[in-house]
Amino acid sequence: MILPWAVAAAALALAVAAWVLARRNARRLAQLSQMYWELKYQHGELRAQVQRITGEAAPPAPAPEPPQANAFIPLASLKR
Repeated sequence: MILPWAVAAAALALAVAAWVLARRNARRLAQLSQMYWELKYQHGELRAQVQRITGEAAPPAPAPEPPQANAFIPLASLKR
């Protein structure tokens, strides 16, 4: 009779510990995400400032990739 209660209490304690850990990790993830975007913004600002100071032109944008020759074409569009 005591064994099921002990198992239930252990499972409840484990669930509470997992819930606390998950909340802590979620908060840390939100903080790291915020720090990442702030750093990315500051990097862009500093890059623009260096380009203004040195008089360099902005780097060219990468060329779009050409479409593949063996792309999927549905049969319904070929019947028309």
